[in-house]
Amino acid sequence: MLIPTLKTLFLRDLNRLKQEMSLYKNEAVIWHTEQQIPNSAGNLCLHLVGNLNTYIGAELGKTGYIRYRDLEFSLKDIPRAELIEKVEATIPVVMNALDRVREEQLDDEYPQLVFEAKTSTGYMLVHLASHLAYHLGQINYHRRLLDH
Repeated sequence: MLIPTLKTLFLRDLNRLKQEMSLYKNEAVIWHTEQQIPNSAGNLCLHLVGNLNTYIGAELGKTGYIRYRDLEFSLKDIPRAELIEKVEATIPVVMNALDRVREEQLDDEYPQLVFEAKTSTGYMLVHLASHLAYHLGQINYHRRLLDH
């Protein structure tokens, strides 16, 4: 029951991420930071792609993805079209990996220690969905505040 719900939420929010990136009137603003806004929308987008490809794609889907987390926050000025392509490529990775997860696995320990304490696979997947939604909201506000 939880897996179809998670698939729906990830698909919805990854499509919203593409939409948010598309809605910037001035593409350069995607990379702006200002005062108390330390992360640009572009870096948050890269972070979300890296996060999902790591914790869902590589760990549960066995894709072989290798993450370079530091680059998610240090790369700049990647064209919007390339960011959107990265999001589009992440959608089937997430969907295919979730297709491999059986409901009974949700109570199993997530294979990687991510937080201070071990968690279940179900907990980790819910965390990843809420993490995506959290940063998606930040990107939305970033766009509305800085893209005049």
